[in-house]
Amino acid sequence: MDKHNLQNISDHFISVLEQQLTRLDNIKSSADWIDYSQVNPIVIGMIGGDGIGPIISDATRFVLEELLSEEKSSGKILFRDIKGLTIENRASVGKAIPDDVLEEIKKCHVTLKGPTHTPEKGDPWPNIESANVAMRKELDLFANVRPVRIPTENIDWTFFRENTEDLYAVGSQGINVTDDLAVDFRIISTTGSTRIIEAAFAHAQKTGKSKVTVVTKANVVKTTDGKFLEVANKVASNYPDISWDAWYIDIMTAKLLDTKRRNQFEVLVMPNLYGDILTDEAAEIQGGVGTAGSANIGKTHAMFEAIHGSAPRMVKEGRAKHADPSSLLRAGAMLLDHIGFIDLGSKLNQAIDVCGMYEKRLVINGRDSGATSEEYGKYILETIKNPELNTIWHQYSHGGS
Repeated sequence: MDKHNLQNISDHFISVLEQQLTRLDNIKSSADWIDYSQVNPIVIGMIGGDGIGPIISDATRFVLEELLSEEKSSGKILFRDIKGLTIENRASVGKAIPDDVLEEIKKCHVTLKGPTHTPEKGDPWPNIESANVAMRKELDLFANVRPVRIPTENIDWTFFRENTEDLYAVGSQGINVTDDLAVDFRIISTTGSTRIIEAAFAHAQKTGKSKVTVVTKANVVKTTDGKFLEVANKVASNYPDISWDAWYIDIMTAKLLDTKRRNQFEVLVMPNLYGDILTDEAAEIQGGVGTAGSANIGKTHAMFEAIHGSAPRMVKEGRAKHADPSSLLRAGAMLLDHIGFIDLGSKLNQAIDVCGMYEKRLVINGRDSGATSEEYGKYILETIKNPELNTIWHQYSHGGS
C-alpha cells in the first residue's frame, strides 16, 4: 500500500472519531425528558414504510384511532401522515432519510413506523444507511426497548438495547483497506453506556423487578465491551435494591432456550448488536418476530416499530394484505403507554394475547387461507371492546386455553 492511500485511510478514521466526539458533546447538552401530560396536542406521526408496511400500519392506525377517538375529537391527539420514507424516494436522493421527511418527523412527538427496506450488497438499490439507524441517530433515540411476555410460561422479559452506538453507529463508514482487507468501526462510550444501563435499572425499580442482566463479550472484546461492563458496575451501585449479573452473548442465546432457567431473567441490557440478535431470538420464542413490537426512546422524541422487515417476497407473491400486524400493534401498545395512556396500552396487549395466543377465532398466517391484516385489526378492536376482556385474559394466561 502506498503512503497516499494510507493517509486517506488515516484521514477517514480521524473524521469518524471527530463525528463521534461531537455526538457525545451534543448528548451532554441535550434537553430534558418531555412530560406528555403537559403537551397539547400530542402529535403522532404515521410512517407506512416499504413492502407490507403500509398495510400493517393501516390496520394498527385503525385500532389506535378508535381507542383514542375522544382525545382525537378534543384535539389532545393529532395523527399526522408522513410520506416519502420509501426505498424508492430514499434511493433517489441518496439518503437514509430525505431532508423533507426528516423535518416532518421532527415535528411529531412520537411516530409509529412500518418496516423499511435496508439495501445490502447485491441489491439493486444504492448502499444507503438503514432508515432506522439514521432516525435513531438524528433524534437521539438511544433506548431500544422490547418486551417479550409469555404468561403461561412465566416469561416476562424487557430488553434494553443501546441504540446509537456499537457497530451500527458507523456501519456505513467502514473502509476497504485493500482488496483483501476490510475494516469496520465499533463505538462504545461511557456516556452512551451510562444512560442505557441507567434506563434499564430505573425500569426495573419502577416496575418492581428485582434483577438486571448485563450482556457483553467482555472476555474477548476487552476495550469496548469492557467499558460497557465497567459502567454497569458503577450504575448498579446506585440501585442497591436491584441485583444484577453479567452474561456473555454466546451463552445468553443458549439460556433463553433453557426452560429451567429462562424465566429467571427479567430486565436485560446490552450493546446494540447483541440486542439485535437476542431480541429476535426472544421474539421467536414468543411466537415469531411478527409478534413483538419495539420502542426507540429518546428524551424529546420516540419511534415505535415492528421488529420484522418489509417482506418483499410477500408483496411479490401477492400476499401482502395477509401480513400479520401483531408486531406493529404491540408497538402501538408501547406508544400508548409512553404518552400516558397506560390503561389503553394494557387493554391492547391483552387483546393481542387473547386473539393471537389463546382464542384464535381468526388466524393470520400470511396466506389467503388466513385472515387479512384489516380483518385482524377489526378482531383486535372487537376484543378490546369486550367488557370482560380482563377476566378472559386472566383465565387464559393463568389457566391455559
